[in-house]
Amino acid sequence: MNEDKKSKQSIYKITGMDCPECAQTIQKGISGLPEVKEATMDFISAELRVIHESESGNPNQIFETVSKLGFQAAPKEKVYHSTLIVEGMDCPDESRPIEAHLQKLAGITEIHFNLIDNKLSLTHTLSIDKIKQELKSIGFESIAESEKIEKSNDNFWKKNRNLVRVIITGMLAIGGVIWANFQEESMFPLAPLILAILLGGFSIAKKGIKEVGNLRLGINFLMAIAVIGAMILGEWPEAGMVVFLFSLANYLEIRSMERARRSIKSLMDLTPETALVKTPEGEILKQAESVHIGEILVIKPGDRIPLDAIVKEGQSSVNQAPITGESMLVDKTIGDEVFAGTINEHGSMLVKVSREYQDSTLSRIIKLVEEAQAKKAPAQAFVEKFSHYYTPAVVVLAALVAVIPPLFLAMPFELWFYRALVLLVISCPCALVISTPITIVSGLTNAARHGILIKGGRYLEEFGRIQVIAMDKTGTVTEGKARVVQILGLNGRSDMELLQLAASAESRSEHPVSKAITNRAEQEKIKLLPVDHFQALPGKGLKAKVNGGNLVIGNHALFEELNLCDESIHTKLEQIENANQTAVLVGNEKELLGILSIADSIRPQAKTTIDELHQAGIKKVVMLTGDNHRTARAIAQEIGIDEFYAELLPQDKVKAIEKIKKEYKGVAMVGDGINDAPALAAASIGVSMGSSGTNQALETADIALMKDDLSKLPYLKRLSKYAIRNIKQNISISLGLKAIFLMLAIPGLATLWMAVIADMGASLLVVFNGLRVLKFGKP
Repeated sequence: MNEDKKSKQSIYKITGMDCPECAQTIQKGISGLPEVKEATMDFISAELRVIHESESGNPNQIFETVSKLGFQAAPKEKVYHSTLIVEGMDCPDESRPIEAHLQKLAGITEIHFNLIDNKLSLTHTLSIDKIKQELKSIGFESIAESEKIEKSNDNFWKKNRNLVRVIITGMLAIGGVIWANFQEESMFPLAPLILAILLGGFSIAKKGIKEVGNLRLGINFLMAIAVIGAMILGEWPEAGMVVFLFSLANYLEIRSMERARRSIKSLMDLTPETALVKTPEGEILKQAESVHIGEILVIKPGDRIPLDAIVKEGQSSVNQAPITGESMLVDKTIGDEVFAGTINEHGSMLVKVSREYQDSTLSRIIKLVEEAQAKKAPAQAFVEKFSHYYTPAVVVLAALVAVIPPLFLAMPFELWFYRALVLLVISCPCALVISTPITIVSGLTNAARHGILIKGGRYLEEFGRIQVIAMDKTGTVTEGKARVVQILGLNGRSDMELLQLAASAESRSEHPVSKAITNRAEQEKIKLLPVDHFQALPGKGLKAKVNGGNLVIGNHALFEELNLCDESIHTKLEQIENANQTAVLVGNEKELLGILSIADSIRPQAKTTIDELHQAGIKKVVMLTGDNHRTARAIAQEIGIDEFYAELLPQDKVKAIEKIKKEYKGVAMVGDGINDAPALAAASIGVSMGSSGTNQALETADIALMKDDLSKLPYLKRLSKYAIRNIKQNISISLGLKAIFLMLAIPGLATLWMAVIADMGASLLVVFNGLRVLKFGKP
């Protein structure tokens, strides 16, 4: 006992693991240490729990052993998660040296770069100041997201210095070119051209030097070489115009990227910064972030609701479109939930805050959308891999073009050197790299505005290729608001006695059928009995001790296993099922005590949704349910389901999903309950019914419908297909223009001016084309 009191438990974060066998290796290695009493390695959380023999322990021994095994360990309390905003990013290709440099540092375990928002998310044990210094050493200034302050009072120069610089550079370059055409023998035109090159080329050269230091062939380095080469060849007008055109295109690209960033910021702007709080002293205006759970807010007509809350007094109509995407106003009365960011249209209300500011539904949506941007779609991964080889290949080709004809074919060096410069300009893959993420972030934001939360770009892309959609019945195809329509007591039990027993046991369950039974008991004002030893039987029912006696509640299959059914019961069950109702049997493991008949309403939009899914390209809609075959068949026929599987346990739903996946390329599973979580995980894409979905379903799902509205599925299918088409267009634009200029450059049919316009023009085209996805679905 004394040894137990003196022992010490420590928790370490382990990095570098990529398989469960790694976890076993670490656990075995640490368990064998002399001062370690017990070691447990959790692969999922990447946490190592160690119980040391003494209070002091020996963490250095843990660190050394884990390091020898090929991994890294750090005390859990010293592992930080930070987000840095990296300033001055003009091209997504610039994220590569950051990732390459930081990956070499000990103490940084995870790196995620959000190209659209210039956010660098890190998991680290290294101090944040040291990380900032490391970024600065390779030429990148950064600031912690929590420290960022929006500057609204910047002076004109700070706001517009880049634009002013571009305008002056353009005036000098164009003036120099015009003057040179009239004064060919004069050296004076060189003055404005040199000034244009110095003014516009300073930032290009500065970034080019940074790229050389990072051992990277970036656009600024390549452009600097092209300008210097043009000056060496005496092509001063062309060098000046190249600097101006590149600066102008670069400025326009930055501005268009800012527009993409504002698509996420527009979600943030939905939440008001202040809240009107009711206190004993009166109404006080407070910062929304400082308001806590339980405080009472005053919501007036026209107000945007600042936090998630429950209505305590009053009633009104609320516009929930910012959260759920539904166009109709939703009536709210006492006990109803209201969401942050939604708009109170008519009446006044007093609401009680139910979630902290950072935990509100809108905050979670914004966080998940931002996280989703970091999860690369398949097309994005392919493009980045392609671009990694493309630039070096074209640079090598440019070198060969500059060297081989003059050396081996006795051709003019100046001519082929110029053509090589043109190739250098079009060798940077900026347009190609940005072509996919700009479309993905636009699609994610569009979906969020329509009440569809997608957890990653790959799911947006993959949903467009889905061929089959499988749906759970209760709570998905049906409203999940089941009600008891018939109570039949048997073997001496009265109807109300049967209801009392069933409701008492079901009060421990969250299943929609359980809610129907307890709601009916509440309506009948029946007092519930004490319940012990509650045990859920997934896909079958439950067991419990009610008022000291054993009770079993469940479906027909469960009671067949208990041998409590006979022909008379079969006849009653057949009548219930033919009426499109579900039978819940109640017994005590010795005899059947009665039957409750449960009815559930089919969602009004279910039939229309299935028709639209077929029109949108879905080949088959399948229903999976634990209910009986007759009920499942009746519902399937009523709403146009192509195929159904009935009387399924949770593991049976997984088997059904696996079977469908063998026949079709992709299958999405739509569900809302705990029983659906395994099937959601097994499907190509899991879709959860958001507002009524359980936490397990929401965590497992890849996509959540924030409003329980099946009609969002056809919209999501169309949005996904549109996004895929847009991505293909962007890749075609990027590669097409590159291919054309590669063919034009070698025979000398392309100039440096044309190359700059093609390269930066392609970037602008793909950005603007990607932003079109934001407007999809709008009239």
